[in-house]
Formats: sequence, structure tokens, C-alpha cells
Amino acid sequence: MLSKLKNSPKLKWAVRILLGLIALFILFFASVYFGMWGKIPSREELSELQQNKATQVLSNDGQLIGKFYIFDRQPIIFEDLPKHLIEALIATEDARFYEHNGIDNRSLGRVFFKSILLQDESAGGGSTITLQLAKNIYGRKDYGALGIVVNKFQEAIMAKRIEKIYSKNDIITLYFNTVPFSDNTYGIESASMKFFGKHVKNLNVEEAAVLVGMLKASHRYNPRIFPERSRLRRDVVLTQMEKYGYLTEEQKNNYIKKDLILDYKNYSNKKGLAPYFREQIRKDLSKVLDTIKNKDGEKYNIYRDGLIVHTTLDYKLQSVAETAMKEHMASLQQEHENSYGNRAPWLTNDAILKDAIQRSKAYQNLKEDGFSEEEIMKELQKKKQMELFEYSGTVTRQASTIDSIKHYLKFLNSGLLSVDPKDGAVKAWVGGVDFRYFQYDHVSQSKRQVGSTFKPIVYTTAIDKGIEPCTYYSGRAVTYKDGWKPTNASTEEEEEDLNYSMKYALSHSMNTIAVKVLLDAGISNVVEKAHQMGIASDLPEVPSIALGTAEINMEELTQAYTSFVNSGRPSKPYYITKIEDGSGNLLAEFKASEKQEEAFSEETRQIMVNMMQATVNEGTATRLRYIYGLNNDIAGKTGTTQNNKDGWFVGVTPNLVTVTWVGSDDHRIGFRNTRIGQGANSALPIFGKMMQKMNADSYFNEITNARFKRPSSEVAELLDCEPTKEDSFLKKLFGSKKDEPEEIDMDEPVKEEKEKEKKGFFKRLFGGKKKDN
Repeated sequence: MLSKLKNSPKLKWAVRILLGLIALFILFFASVYFGMWGKIPSREELSELQQNKATQVLSNDGQLIGKFYIFDRQPIIFEDLPKHLIEALIATEDARFYEHNGIDNRSLGRVFFKSILLQDESAGGGSTITLQLAKNIYGRKDYGALGIVVNKFQEAIMAKRIEKIYSKNDIITLYFNTVPFSDNTYGIESASMKFFGKHVKNLNVEEAAVLVGMLKASHRYNPRIFPERSRLRRDVVLTQMEKYGYLTEEQKNNYIKKDLILDYKNYSNKKGLAPYFREQIRKDLSKVLDTIKNKDGEKYNIYRDGLIVHTTLDYKLQSVAETAMKEHMASLQQEHENSYGNRAPWLTNDAILKDAIQRSKAYQNLKEDGFSEEEIMKELQKKKQMELFEYSGTVTRQASTIDSIKHYLKFLNSGLLSVDPKDGAVKAWVGGVDFRYFQYDHVSQSKRQVGSTFKPIVYTTAIDKGIEPCTYYSGRAVTYKDGWKPTNASTEEEEEDLNYSMKYALSHSMNTIAVKVLLDAGISNVVEKAHQMGIASDLPEVPSIALGTAEINMEELTQAYTSFVNSGRPSKPYYITKIEDGSGNLLAEFKASEKQEEAFSEETRQIMVNMMQATVNEGTATRLRYIYGLNNDIAGKTGTTQNNKDGWFVGVTPNLVTVTWVGSDDHRIGFRNTRIGQGANSALPIFGKMMQKMNADSYFNEITNARFKRPSSEVAELLDCEPTKEDSFLKKLFGSKKDEPEEIDMDEPVKEEKEKEKKGFFKRLFGGKKKDN
């Protein structure tokens, strides 16, 4: 019987076919092994595995502000992995991980028939952790009909090599550092931070089970999008942990009863804390890293080299500043829209809309593609589903590109910069209301007229030149050459026989007197003083500069004001302190700029701080006291530009200088009226709300409890005068040339009689100083 079988032609053919298949299999495997289907990494290459790592941006206390990455990945070491996380992975993905050498032979047959012969790519059960690691690192390529077979063989070869090079603990660590999760997140540390807001070493059992459960299908089991589905998958992982003895039944049941609780933190460059600041960091890093080389002589890459950037930003203050801005801007926007109604310039001014359309990317792209003007407009009027910004939350509706342009034209925008005046360290940087929709940074990119916030520079120059703060000026308007005639916001201040002290004039932001003080101090002297205080922009030498018609950016204005609380020396804003590689090795270090020369005397400084405190206590910024209830020591200055285009406020405390701005991105769109647009209403409330929140948190005590030093007795004497003074009897009787309309040469000082406070005999003899406001 056996001899007959041996001589059977069918058996011979069967043996031949089997041997042929085996030979074919060996040849095919050899072709894969020797790289005929693509090079397989050698042991040397596998021993030097490098993965792209996200660069981290940290606040001044080491908190993560954001990341720069192609893939969001932060590597960790084995010691950072909690035991229950490793157990969850092994129980779910590879129960015999510690028994095999990269390939689980028990499952190999099943995988061979399902995945290879039946071409079932979804078949699982045989893909070990090491095989998955090979796939995570090198991915899979398309080899046509044989793709699954070739990829499986390549991964098997790599898995064997990996097992010979690395320990089991190393393989576990490499796996967790490379495995993909939802939301473009790679590696367990990044996933842990994103979904639970904590480092991987702090994950509890149920959180670990959620993340391990995502590995089966990262999108399908995304706990943010599909919480119930993710919770059920978590329970499967917990059940597997019980099955393999890592949990008792009681422990498993207790964990299953728990709700799925996330602390999701998206570190997208357009979302999260301080997006405008992070974008500025990114721009600066690109320049800085051009001069730094790694050990291989190559430039560092911010998207793949895992750098650590330390900054001066205060995490809590930044959060408070952003919240304050959003709260105020939401109500101001509504007030702005209501004031215009159907007469809004973004609805009625065709030139504004046309310019906005032509500046849009959509228009420019179609223009580059050769579309005619008619075709472009037709395309831009097509309706489609869009996400649009609103303060109440993003709304989705059918709209055309032109509809969206009209929509965004109506929005006011804002900027805020807070620095430590002692060294210029940036503590808060808010470049706009929402980086996702408004990416123009009003801190670093914008130059606007600064309005009356320039006046303290004028008064500083005058006082430093010897003009005393108790010098009185008439509030009456004067006509200058070319018919220019500045007036005050209140006509009462132009009363015939009334004169005002410089302190009153500054605190109440009197335009007529600011110009007179400018001309007395000398325009060129004021411009020079502004540059000494840190303003680098070109300043026109014209009288209107006293009213802030020069365009200056926020960083310059902030720097100028730091000199008032830094011994007359301006502090240039800076925000990066050091850059390290992923191992903590120092690559670059940055410090505050060297001390600048004194821009003005200590006496002048004390006088100016006192006069700007009066602005808050009794002048244009009193809302800080009676609306926001602030009792802090604050000096400040409001500012409003021509035609209510911009609102400004600068708040100065002993340990923090803050500049806020509000306006429209299109200079042609201003506020409907001064009541809404004045700096006291548009910009000051951001500072007011910010300080309110700071006062409520003891974390900020060093700032909120700080007090200005009292002026010296000599300075107090200089400030000791009444705010207003009437003309003398003789002047009232005979009048003065200043009562007559005339044109005044802008290059000459104002020809009017200024008066200083004259003190009575007993006051001169015994003093009689008043308390400071």
C-alpha cells in the first residue's frame, strides 16, 4: 500500500508542488531579506533609532506653554512608565511578550493563513509589540498585490534584529515613544499630557487603560470624540488585565465603575495659551538656530530635535490677561456694532470691502491662477459651509468668502503687553483676540498712532528741561500755522480766565496744553527724549506729535514707560532666557539688555510718577478706582487717536508695566463716537479686569501689594500747588495778546505768559505741603 502511494503520480506532483512552494517561499524571503523589495535597516541603524521630537516652550516656572512639531512626540525613559501601564499593554497587545524573541510562533500560522493567504489585513493576534514597533518606526510601503506579504516579512526581519539589540525594557520604551495616538499625537508622554493633562508617570490604572485601548484604532477610540466607545474599549483592556493576573476581579470591577474623565489640552500652535507669543518664539528660534550647530555640524530643527525653550512668560498672568481681554472685548464689540447699526462702514463703504477682498488669500490665489475679475467675484460669492468666529463661540453656517470677509471686517481687535520694568522680562503677551482667526500680532507687527499716551514723554522732557510742574498754562486753543488748531475733549477746560497746572493738564489729558508744553520744551528735544526712552521709530518733528500722531509699536511704548519705575532707565522687552537640547544641555542663553543710560533725572521720574498717579486718582483713568475698585498703587495714561481710531491705556505699577490697545485692523474703521472709543472705555477695562483678577489671587501679591516710594521732600514741594488758577485782576482788566486769534510759528515756543504758583508769606515761611494724591 505504501509502495503504491510512493509511486503514485499524484503524490509525486504534490511533493513537487510543496517543495516548489517551499523553494519559492525561501527565494521570496531571501529577496526581501537582501533588500530587493527595499532596504531593511541594519543592526547598526536600528541601534541608533532617532525619532522626531517636538520642541517645548516653557513658562518662567517650567510649565508647558506649547510645542512645535511635525508629529507631537515627547520621549520618556523606562523608569517613567508606571507598572500598570506596561501590564495593560502586554495583557492587551502581546501576552507572551517576555517569552518570544520578536515573533509569537503560536500565532504565526493563524496570521499566515489569514493575513497572507487570505489577504485579510485586519487579521490580528500575531503582531507582537516588537513587530508593531518595527511598523511604527519605518511604516509600510505599497508593493501592490504582494504588499502585505513583503511588509510582514520586512517587519519580522526587523523584529528579530531589534530583539538581538535591545532588552525587553528598551523595546517597551521604544514602543511607547513611537506609537501613534489620536489628534496627531505620537508617544505615550504626549498622549498623556494631551488627554489627561499629566505626565505619564502619574497616570492611574483606568487612564492607562484608556490610552492602551486607543492603540487598536486611534480615531475610533478617541476619548475626546467618542467617549462612550472609548470607555467600553477601556473596560476591555481592564478585563484583559484581570485575565492575565494583573488585576483581581474586584479591582477590575471597581475601575469599570469609574467615569471616563479627561483633562484635554490641545497644544496646537493656533490654540491653547499664548498662541501669539509662541508664534513670535517660533520666528525668533528660526533665526537663533541658524547660528547653532549640533554635534554632527548640522543646524538644529525646531520641529524634530526636541529642544526646550525657557521663557520669561508668567503662565498665570498670561491666562489672566487673555481672560480679561476676551471678557471686555465681547461686550465692547457688541457696543461697537450697536452704535453703528445699519450705517456701519463695513456695510456701507464699498472701498473698504473691495480692499479687504483684494487682500484676501482666496482672491490672490484665484488671481495667480489666471481668473478674470468677473470669474473671481463669481467664485468668491459661492456659498459653502464655514466656521466663523463669534465671542459666544464658533458658529457654522452657509456663507460665501465675501460674506466671511464682511463678517470679519466688523471685529475690533486688541493687544496687550506686560513686562517687569526692572529688566524688561515679558510676563504676558496677547497679540489679538483669537489667533485661529486673527493671526496679525498687534504686539510685534502693528504700528499705530498712540494718542495721549505720548504726552508723558512730552512732560518728562519739559520737566527735565527745568519747567516746574506748578507752571500754569491757559487751556484756550491756539491756531498754529496751516490752520491747525487742537482742542480739548471738554470745552469747559477752555474757559477764558482759567489756567491749569501741568499736573492737572496731564492727568486730564488736555490737548491744548500738551502742545504748548511741547513747544516750550522744544520739539527736537522731545523727539530726542523719546529715543532715549526706547522709542526707535522715526518721529516727525511737528506739534501734533504731542497728541500722539506718531506711529509706534507696543514694545517701544512699553519700553518707554518702564523708565518711570526703573530709575529713569528704559528696559528693553525680552522673552527667551535659554535654549536647551532634549537632554538639557545648554545651547544658548539670553539675558536682559545691559542697563541703558539714564533718560531723565530721578527728580523728574518722581514728579512724573506722581502726575500719572493723579491720572488714575482724579483724571481720565479714575474708572480703575470707581468701577473696578482697585486700591493698588497705579500710575497710568489713557490715549485716544484722531477720529477715535485707536484706544490705549498704559498701566504702571512698581513691578509691572502693561500696555493695552484696542481698534480695528482697517485704519479707516474707527469707533462711532468718543464715548465708546476713548481709551478709558475701550482699552483701560482690559487692564482693570486683569488687575481685579490679580488682586483676587495671592500668587500676584508681589505685584499687587507693591507701593511707589513717596516723593522726596524737595519733589513734594515742587508738586505743592492748586490744580487751577484764575488770571490776575490786571490781566483780566487789560487782557493779553494770547486772547487774540493768531498763527504761531511751529518752530518757536508759545508766546504766552506762563505763571508759577506764588505762595503767601506764611506758606513760604512755614511750608504747608499737601498730601500726595
